[in-house]
Amino acid sequence: MSDDVMILSEEEMRRTLERLAYQVLERHGECVDLCLVGIQRRGVDLAARLRAILSERLKCDVPLGALDINLYRDDWTSLESQPMINRTELPGDIDGKIILLVDDVLFTGRTIRAALEGILDFGRPKCVELLVLVDRGHRELPIHADYVGKTMNTARNERVDVLIKERDGKDEVLLRAKG
Repeated sequence: MSDDVMILSEEEMRRTLERLAYQVLERHGECVDLCLVGIQRRGVDLAARLRAILSERLKCDVPLGALDINLYRDDWTSLESQPMINRTELPGDIDGKIILLVDDVLFTGRTIRAALEGILDFGRPKCVELLVLVDRGHRELPIHADYVGKTMNTARNERVDVLIKERDGKDEVLLRAKG
């Protein structure tokens, strides 16, 4: 597609994730009570990469979980097809833990609202922070990310696609026209 604009290349994605991991380390030191929770699907892949970076620097494993938000969506009745349900697997008891939600793109904020509901069904964390690879604006809810890889202005008729090696065979972030 000639209308695609590359926002992040493979190398830029790698460097961005490294920078985000260092920002987490700056804020949380040894990450003692930190649990990474990726939002299905690409957020899980990004969280796993962050975990690898953090665990290598800390010389210990950082707990990692996966959260499926489909049952918490507020647009079930307006969807043309039923969403695919993925697994939710949290790393043990989350009461009193610092949960770092990880997602690929922050747009309206509705996915994060659903994720917060999902997390609270499993316990009462000390706090929940948000890390996203791309913040594209257009918020419909008062939600912001604590850690952002790239902030960009987009039009509503555009789409930000995050391609991940684990799922798509390559790493890149593209801006595409909807259509």
